[in-house]
Amino acid sequence: MKPVLYAKPSITELEIRYVADAIANGWGPRCNDYILRFEREFAKHLDVPLAMATASCTGALHLALAALGVGPGDEVVVPDITWIASVSPIVHLGATPVLVDVLPDTWCVDPDRVEEALTSRTKAVVCVHVYGNLCDMDRLSRICQERGVALIEDAAEGLGSEWKGRKAGSMGDFSIFSFHGTKTVTTGEGGMLCSRRSDLWDRVRTLSDHGRRPGEPVQFWCSEFGYKFKMSNLQAALGCAQLERIEELVARRREIFHRYRERLSGLPGLRWNPEPADTVNSYWMTTIVWDRSRGVDRDDLVRRMKENAIDARVFFHPVSSFPMVGGRRFENPVAASLEGCGLNLPCYHDLDDEGFERVCGIVEEVFG
Repeated sequence: MKPVLYAKPSITELEIRYVADAIANGWGPRCNDYILRFEREFAKHLDVPLAMATASCTGALHLALAALGVGPGDEVVVPDITWIASVSPIVHLGATPVLVDVLPDTWCVDPDRVEEALTSRTKAVVCVHVYGNLCDMDRLSRICQERGVALIEDAAEGLGSEWKGRKAGSMGDFSIFSFHGTKTVTTGEGGMLCSRRSDLWDRVRTLSDHGRRPGEPVQFWCSEFGYKFKMSNLQAALGCAQLERIEELVARRREIFHRYRERLSGLPGLRWNPEPADTVNSYWMTTIVWDRSRGVDRDDLVRRMKENAIDARVFFHPVSSFPMVGGRRFENPVAASLEGCGLNLPCYHDLDDEGFERVCGIVEEVFG
């Protein structure tokens, strides 16, 4: 039986050609050519002035928080439904993550809960466009501006989504992206930090390069301890090729989502990624969520898929459920209700009809 993966990159001759060129020629004076090109073209695509390619999305968030001066005694508000990478840099910098609830329809952070959580110690809010779904950027921007708090868009899963004509990741003080092998655009591993904060960009560049200030005339001179979150030229070559295909890659994700939703529309009680008016959802992960009252055991559903060579991916656990998570936690009933009641369906670019039908057959057996 042919395996059906939940995610797999789309690699064409274009990507192979760019990477081969980087391997053959991207050394010495050309060692940054594809990195600079990737940053320039990504910023243009997003319509933001500043972009820096990083080794990971987690590293990009770490840099953003560090540039904002986040440290011990500070608080950063973050949704309870996200991957742990949205929280771990906060902890590593010595600050306190404040976990708040999400909305029941988008599974993104609830602006009301964000507003309640803000204190004099709040340094930033991290909003996460989970699975391609969009946060309420109007309300979050207004709340953060009124309270003088930085807004960071975690668009790791939101590339290709749009909020009222603006691309996800173009609206915060900082935004971060992931190019992990599961993402719509991939560099294998890697990320991007984008910003409109030109006043903080030299700080970002210094921190990202072992504490060497931009334009430092003395070779290997460092003015402070920094980090090394740089993307490689080989990864950036792959990213350049993928970015040229971004419209095609997003369109295919959307096509697969709508095909699933139409095919399984007769099943009661399933909730899907939303697409409110004036938005575009890139549907990075086609996601189904159900009420606990349905009596469907998620682990049993995963087991049945694996028996049919289908690689299923579970919905995120609430971060507050992890044993090592400290900091402040609010009562988050929506996040708690999602535990064990959601699944990402296989939705990679080259998913074929046979694999699609096999997935739908299992879902129909369980929910029909």
